[in-house]
Amino acid sequence: MQNRGTVVLIEDEDAIADLLRLYCEQEGFRLVHCPNGERGLEAVRDRDPRAVLLDIGLPGMDGVEVCRRIRAMSDVPIIMLTARDEEVDKIVGLGVGADDYVTKPFSPREVLARVKAVLRRSEEPPRVPAIIALAGWEIDAGRREVRTPGGEVVRPTAREFDLLWYLAENRGLVLSRGQILEAVWGYDYLGETRTVDVHVRQLRKKLEGIPIETAWGVGYRFEG
Repeated sequence: MQNRGTVVLIEDEDAIADLLRLYCEQEGFRLVHCPNGERGLEAVRDRDPRAVLLDIGLPGMDGVEVCRRIRAMSDVPIIMLTARDEEVDKIVGLGVGADDYVTKPFSPREVLARVKAVLRRSEEPPRVPAIIALAGWEIDAGRREVRTPGGEVVRPTAREFDLLWYLAENRGLVLSRGQILEAVWGYDYLGETRTVDVHVRQLRKKLEGIPIETAWGVGYRFEG
C-alpha cells in the first residue's frame, strides 16, 4: 500500500485513537497518537506530519492553546475534534488557525475524508494574485486581506477568506451550503452544514455591512 505520510492525533480517549488508527492505516497513513498537548507538540516538531487531528477537550493544555502553539511553528493542516456546538463557536470565533473541525460522535470515514480534503487544498498551487472590487469593498487575494468602504484593512482567517472569495467570485448567484462545502472546504456534503453558517456569521461580524445575503433554506449569495 502507498505510504501517504504521518497523521498526528492528539486525543486522550484511547478508543477513539484505536478506531482512527485502523482507518488511517487502511488509507496508507501512519497514525501517531499523543494523549495530551505536550506530547502532541513534540510529535508535530519531530515527526513532520502531513496533518494533525486535535481534540479540543484535552486534559491540561486544551486544544485551542495547542492549536495556537502549533500554528506558531508550522502551517500543517489541523482538524479539530469537538464534542459540543459551543466548542465549534470557540474554534471559529477565536480564529485559532484550525483548517476544519468534526463534531463527535463522528464517522471515521468522515474524518478521513476531511483529512484528504485539507491535504488537497494545502497542496494546491497558490492562487494568482487578484483583487475583486465590489460595492466599495476590495478583496485582495495576493495579500489575503479585505479593505472596507471606509478604508479599514481586515485580515480574515484563511478559511474565512476562502469562503468570502468564493462567494464574491460567484456574486449574484445563490450557492447552496453543499456547494460551498465542496468548493471551499474541499469535500462533498456529509450532513454537516453548520460550519458554513458559523463562518458566515464570523465574516459578518468582522466585516460589518459585507453584502452576504442569506437565501433561506438554500445557502448564501454575495450581492455587489
